[in-house]
Amino acid sequence: MAERGLVVVPTYNECENLPKIVPAILEQDPRLDILVVDDGSPDGTGAIADQFAEADPRVHVLHRTTKEGLGRAYLAGFHWALQRDYTHIFEMDADFSHDPANLPRFLQAASDGGLGDLIIGSRYASGVNVINWPMSRLLLSWFANKYARWITRLPLTDATGGFKCFRREVLAAIPFDKVRSNGYAFQIEMTFRAWKKGFRLTELPIIFTDRSEGHSKMNRRIVVEAIWMVWWLQLQGLFGRLG
Repeated sequence: MAERGLVVVPTYNECENLPKIVPAILEQDPRLDILVVDDGSPDGTGAIADQFAEADPRVHVLHRTTKEGLGRAYLAGFHWALQRDYTHIFEMDADFSHDPANLPRFLQAASDGGLGDLIIGSRYASGVNVINWPMSRLLLSWFANKYARWITRLPLTDATGGFKCFRREVLAAIPFDKVRSNGYAFQIEMTFRAWKKGFRLTELPIIFTDRSEGHSKMNRRIVVEAIWMVWWLQLQGLFGRLG
């Protein structure tokens, strides 16, 4: 199977960012397509995505009628990708906090004979590489990753990051119907499940720049979910119940 990548971009009210992020992704590598997964954005993001799809066969749109959260959006996108002949499936944000220029690095690292089966863009692999976050948000993220690593034993500096490249085989091995988390704990759970199945995890240092347009989706519920989810994952892993 020839190498083809799909960049899954979940959106909710990203009308300012989508017209810029789509061309920025497409120009990185001709082997990359885009799937915009829009959760019924009231600001017209879905309509903008449709315009791109009509103009370019490399752009696809998956419309969802309700806002069900980040994890559900990604799983829907992953399922869509596995029904087609993509060899590499990416996840990234629409707000330029994840630099599209890193996509070729990820694709190379996850290619046959490359560095890993799941490539993770790490904000902390080479120091702290975060721009424009308030100190409170940075400390929350840094301690959350320390906490997640302590509980789960994941061999990573950044288990909560959402800039990733999965080889097809990784996602095909994970039972989506058993994935429980939906917020930022989703990132930990998917990586933990891949690791427990023996796939190679590799971190590539990235520079994370906080969004300049739109609003962050972080809230208290997402934080609470992540706190208890790492314990659930570790216990399920210990007793062989992850599936």
